[in-house]
Order: sequence, then structure tokens, then C-alpha cells
Amino acid sequence: MGAPDPREEQKSEAKVMEKYSSTIDVEKGRGFWAYQKPRKPELPTVSDSSWPRTELDHFILAALDAKEIAPSEDADPRTLIRRLYFDLIGLPPSPEQVEPFVAGWQKDPEKALRTVVDELLDSPGFGERWGRHWLDVARFGESTGKEANALYPYAWRYRDYVIGAFNADKPYDEFIQEQIAGDLLPHGSDDELAEHLVATGFLAIGTKSLNDQNNRQFRFDLVDEQIDTASRAVLATTVACARCHDHKFDPIPMSDYYAMAGIFLSSDTYYGTAQTAQSRHNTDLVTLPIPDRNPPIEPLSLGNLIDLQFQLEQRQKDLREQVAEAAELRRSGDTDGAQRITLGLLRVRSDIGLIEAKIARYDADGYPRPLAMAVKDSSEPFDSQLLIRGEEGNATSERVPRGFVQVIQSGDEEPVPADQSGRLQLAQWMTSPENPLASRVMVNRIWHWLFGAGLVTSVDNFGATGQTPSHPELLDYLAVRFVEKNWSMKEMIREIVLSRTYRQSSAFKEPNFLKDPDNHLLWRMTPRRLEAEQIRDAVLAISGTLQLERPIGSSVAQSGDGFVGRTVRDQASLTAETDHRSVYLPIVRDLVPESLELFDFADPSLMTGARETTTVPSQALYLMNSDFIIKNAEAMAKRLTEDMGLRGNKLGQTAFYLAYSRPPTEEEGRKTLAYFERFLATAKESGLSETDARRLGLVTFCQSLLSSAEFRYLN
Repeated sequence: MGAPDPREEQKSEAKVMEKYSSTIDVEKGRGFWAYQKPRKPELPTVSDSSWPRTELDHFILAALDAKEIAPSEDADPRTLIRRLYFDLIGLPPSPEQVEPFVAGWQKDPEKALRTVVDELLDSPGFGERWGRHWLDVARFGESTGKEANALYPYAWRYRDYVIGAFNADKPYDEFIQEQIAGDLLPHGSDDELAEHLVATGFLAIGTKSLNDQNNRQFRFDLVDEQIDTASRAVLATTVACARCHDHKFDPIPMSDYYAMAGIFLSSDTYYGTAQTAQSRHNTDLVTLPIPDRNPPIEPLSLGNLIDLQFQLEQRQKDLREQVAEAAELRRSGDTDGAQRITLGLLRVRSDIGLIEAKIARYDADGYPRPLAMAVKDSSEPFDSQLLIRGEEGNATSERVPRGFVQVIQSGDEEPVPADQSGRLQLAQWMTSPENPLASRVMVNRIWHWLFGAGLVTSVDNFGATGQTPSHPELLDYLAVRFVEKNWSMKEMIREIVLSRTYRQSSAFKEPNFLKDPDNHLLWRMTPRRLEAEQIRDAVLAISGTLQLERPIGSSVAQSGDGFVGRTVRDQASLTAETDHRSVYLPIVRDLVPESLELFDFADPSLMTGARETTTVPSQALYLMNSDFIIKNAEAMAKRLTEDMGLRGNKLGQTAFYLAYSRPPTEEEGRKTLAYFERFLATAKESGLSETDARRLGLVTFCQSLLSSAEFRYLN
């Protein structure tokens, strides 16, 4: 046939490019509501000017007025303080915290409310609760997931960074800039530089197919995951849908995807898995400029370090000998013998990779090195080729200049400098006050986390296939206020929880339900089941066993480099549940602790802006039979009798108060006494002593409270 005519190849590519050239009218697409810059609206006129407590209440009441729906009365103070505690710090209030609030509410409701809100926002528990919200969005996990599932021993640094950022009320625009381009931001100290580097772990902690044999495909898939996470987390825009073709629904041409891909391809991701037979794509980690003040692993003695180096040298010697032996067998024609040795080489290479990774965790003196997952600019930035159907083997010769999504105008669309990746410019474009999406998306997330549903219910998708806002003017008002208040997340949360809208009762009203069955107009507070961490942490808090201090690192850090189900034989250590808050439990992909997974914990492999809420039999069985619940019911009973020294009626009354933040009603009090009397009589008939019967009866009663619907739900 002869050599192919290069002119025919050029014609063929021209036809392909013509087929894949965009027909999207970007300018027309900018007319969509989400791409219009938010404007602060005038406060609407309402039927009852005495009802609103904050400006946002006017928008809610005006929408209710339009449908002739009356808002609900305020929740009672005990219900309200329980709601505030769980929403803001994820823990139940103690009786000693409830009663002063109730007394203060009766004197001056506004003052009592402001006082408790300020106390909760200043509590370390705030960052632990709200940081976990963001970790859902950031798809935080401590392993790669997928087939190989290698551990991330240093992912915990990013977790702690997020918790600290929420507690410090880091402005949201800075929070995002640090996660996208922290390594490129100015810093005033080594501590600040270290924090910025750790923040970029946002881009490094995603899932990875480490056993992918195609290096180039692996790189493009890694970048695709970064684009998808960053664009949906910050902009609620599904840019990754334009990898293989123009976006089917939103005005995002394929070229926009590859403009962003060039930015991430020009960045090096350091996630640090060991080089083994299971992992073909290991990388280094970044060394932080400051030492670990409290390293999560113990220093190595000089003797142990020398022993590791000896093991490494021995395995390297084994490798050389086996390679030579396999070569000799092949020369002699013994292919079966050579094949057996070759298979053994995989194990030797894996051993070498794991030993090297362990040695790399320590300096020459055996002290743990301050390592972190992070992202940095590549030494030679470049523009991406456009991949036909998103396949790396179908790259065109044309390169797409690095840039941003054209339909989203922010006033910062400067060309990316040739010697930079463009991540810094991307971060600035995303968080510009002129960007129509960043502030809208985040205030909508905050609203969702407080009410159970966003003003835009599709919190991760503001595009054509997402939902339109139930209160568009309110969404714009909040977005503008957010920027005006220096992107303060605490200020936005404070404004919302001090509103009359937030403090409404959850009482059902049939006339309102018939007009608005899904409560889109917020005529009441929708009852919500507590999230997995809230349930677990509340059980620990009520039983008196919760440890509030932050643990050092993570148990995954102590396990070191390895592969789940392979070199890490003791999986129990990766799912071990301590009595610390749930945000500090190890989150290994495909090995999420049972107490979290059963109650709809976010899938750590996926960016999750809104968790599902299911009701399945396994949840009830867990509450009835799990060692965790039984152990804490016993601890709760011990707390009531031994720690508090309670007897008689006080036992049941205080147990109610601990579990529900309220005393029992008269009927509940009578039923509680009747239960104890029946249990005691039955137990005695079974031969139990009165002391054991009373103890067991109280334990069973405590477990019934911890298993109840009222305990699990927030009204």
C-alpha cells in the first residue's frame, strides 16, 4: 500500500475538527439566570411587618403572602436550642445549657437567641460540624479507592485544615483560592505557606485508578476528576460533561473543558502512594517548611532505621539475582521456570516500594518528616490537545489555550501567562465578586445545611438540568450580602439562624400542606433526621463517653503506605472507632465505619452536596443489636446512677432530658414508672437480684431512648 499521504491525514483531521467544532452560542447562553450577576433587590412589601426579624424574612413572607399561606408560630425554646446545637456544632445541648436559655427566652427572646448563637459559632465544635459539610463536597477520603485502593497516610492534614478554616471564619474566597492555588499565593511565614500547601490537598485526595496501564489516560482521568470536583464544588457547574463533546444542556463548548484541562495538566499532583505491583502511578509527597509539632507516628530509633535500610538492600539484591536467574532460564529455553520467577519479581518489587515509602517518612535521624498531599505548578506548563470522544488516543494536533468557562463572566478573564499553569488565575476568576456563581452556590449550600434543602434544591447543579430557585430574589440578596460581609461564612450562618424563618415550628398544618406539600415556600421548619455523625456523636455525648479533644493525625497515618485488603492485613485498624467525634474517624474508601455508613454517610468517592436520607431495616437492627449502642446505653445508665447519683423518678426524667432536651410529659412519666415496675417484677421472676434487675432495666430504657425516632430527628 505504501506510506500514507500526509495530505489525506490533514484532510481527515480537518473533517474531525469540523464535526467537533462548537455550535454553542455562548453569548446567548449568558441570558440564563445563573450566569447573570446577582443584584441586591429591594425588600418586598409584606402583610405583617411585625413578623420579620431579619431582612431575609421579608422575602419568605412575601412568597407566602402570594399564595395566601400563613407562616408557622415560633418553635418552643427547648426545640429551638436543640435545633441550634445540632445544626451549629452537631451535638445535643446538656440540661445545664437548655434551662438558662429557656429562662432567658421568656425574658428577652432576641437576646437569648443571639447569645447562644454567638457561643456556638465560637465553639471548636462549629468547625468540626461545618468542616464535615465541606469534606462531603471535597469528596474527602483516606485512600485511592477503586481496584488497588492504596492508603493516603497524610490526607488527615487536609481534614484538619478545613476544620481550622471554618473555626477561624476564613473568608470563603480565600478558602477556595487556597484549595485551588495555595502554593502560588503570597505568604508571610512558613506556617502560612504550610497551610496553603496543605489546602491544595483538595485537588489531590480524589480517587485514582493506580493499576491503569496507560500513563497518559491515567493523567487525563486524574485531571477530569479535578475539573469535575472543582467546577461543581465552587460553581455548581458540570464542566466535565464537556470532555467528550459539547455540553448537551449548558452553553459549555468542548474547548472550554480542554482550556481548563490545560491548567490542571500543567500542575503536578503529589499524592504519595508507594511504587508496587498494584500501583503503576506513584508520586512523591510535598515536604512542609515547618516540623510536625505532634507527629502522628512515633520516631524511629537509629537501629530500626538502619534495619529498614538493610531490608531494602537485601530485597534489592534479591531482585537483581532473580532478574539474572530469569534471564538465564530464558536463554536455556526454560520459559516456564522464567515465568515463575517473573511472577515472584512482582512481590519483590512491591516489597521494595513499601520499604522505600516507609523510609521516606523519616529524616536521617528517624524523626517523622512533615509530609503532605498537595499540588504544585509543573516546570513546563502547556496547553492541552483536544481529545476526540475524550480518548487520549484520539488527540488532535490543535491545542486549546488555557482558560476558563466562557459563559461565566467575572471580569478577570486575563490570558494565562505562558510560564504559569493558570491555577492562580482560575482561583481568582472563580472567586471574583463579579463571578455570578461562587457566592450564590455557597449561600445556597449554607441554606441547604440549615434547612435540609437549598433555595436551589440541586445544590451541585445550577445548570439547565438543575432546579430553578424557589426564591430567586432571596438567593441574590444572600449572595450579595455574603460578598459585602467579606465572604464570612459565620456571618451568613448567623443571619440565617437569627431569622424568623429559621425559628419556625415544624408543626403540620393541613391547609398549608395542601397549597405547598413540599414546603418549598418554607411555611414551617421541615423535620430532618440527624446525619450519621450527629447520631453517633450524640450517643457518645449523652452517655458521657465523648472525647472532645482533637486526636493526632489519623489511624490511617499509623498504618502507613499499603493497600486495603493486600499489604494492610488488619483492616480492623482502618475502621476502628474511638470515642472522638466522628469527623476524626478514618474514612478509607470502601471501608467506611458501619455506624456512619448505615445512616447515609456521604460516599467519599463522590462529590456530595446533598446526602440521601433513607429508612431501612438495617438501621433499626443496628440500634437494637450493635455493640456500640449497647455499650453506650450501659455508660448512660452508669452516668445517671453513679456519676449523677440519681434515684427513683429522677432517673427517667433526666434520661429524657439528656436524650430529647426536654422533660417527659405526665403521660410519659407514668409510662416510664410502669415500665420499670413491670421490668423489675419480670426480672425477679427470672432469678435476677433486685440490684441487677434495676441496672438492666435502666440500661434497656436508655437504649430505647437512643433508638427512638425522637432522638434521631430534629424538629
